[in-house]
Amino acid sequence: MKRIGAVILAAGASRRLGEPKQLVKIGAENLLEHSVRVAREAGFSPVVVVLGASAESIEAECELGDADVLRNDNWCEGMSASVRVGVGALHDLDGCVVMTCDMPGVTALHLRSLAASGEVAGSTYDGRRGVPAYFPASLFKDLMELRGDAGAKDLLRSAQCVALAGGELDVDTIEDLVRARELFG
Repeated sequence: MKRIGAVILAAGASRRLGEPKQLVKIGAENLLEHSVRVAREAGFSPVVVVLGASAESIEAECELGDADVLRNDNWCEGMSASVRVGVGALHDLDGCVVMTCDMPGVTALHLRSLAASGEVAGSTYDGRRGVPAYFPASLFKDLMELRGDAGAKDLLRSAQCVALAGGELDVDTIEDLVRARELFG
């Protein structure tokens, strides 16, 4: 059986939303708790959560169970800094799924389908490819070399992809939050 971890990126400041998106409720749980739950349901271990802005209040208000919660003090650098913190904490795994905490449409089934082949795989939605994405351990070194806010897009350019229904909805604005609550709440 493959040993797969999950890295949940949750370090951003949520400037467009005006409050920590990690804590907004959709249904009975907040966005970060949803992400941790689906990663666990997918069978991934460890589940690593990378916090940055508002880390203290997020950690205090979330039920994250046995997730490994790490701090990215350089969260202002962009998504790649959080990827490096999260992937740097992984050891003795066959691969990992990298995901953000603001996509309420992500399911455990989708995460498992990304990891099924053992090859790099991204999600497709709205005509583009992105996270959640699966990376085999052979690419961890490449993930550790990422810089800036582009994330791992270059590593996903020629990757196989799995369609993610509702993946175009990530909660960045009040309008996104209203729509997410209509669809998933």
